[in-house]
Amino acid sequence: MWVLFHYVAQLFLLCLLGRIVLSWFPPSGQGPLETIRRILFRITEPLLGPIRALLPPIRLGGMGLDLSPMIVFIGLQILLAWLPG
Repeated sequence: MWVLFHYVAQLFLLCLLGRIVLSWFPPSGQGPLETIRRILFRITEPLLGPIRALLPPIRLGGMGLDLSPMIVFIGLQILLAWLPG
C-alpha cells in the first residue's frame, strides 16, 4: 500500500517539477508544449491552489514569487521520508 503511495507521490513530484520548469517560459498559446502545460496544471493545481490561497505570492518589485510549489515539494519529501517503504 505504501509503495503505491510512494510511486504516486514521486510521479506527482515529477509533474510539479515539470510545471515549475515550464513556468519559466512564456505561454505560446497552442502546440504540444501548451498541451503538456495544461495537463501538468490540471494534475498539480488541486494541491497548489489551496496553499496559494493561504499563502499568496510574495511581491518582489514588479513580479510575484509563488512559494506554494516549494512548500508542496518539501512537504511531500518529508512525508515520503517519514512513511515506511
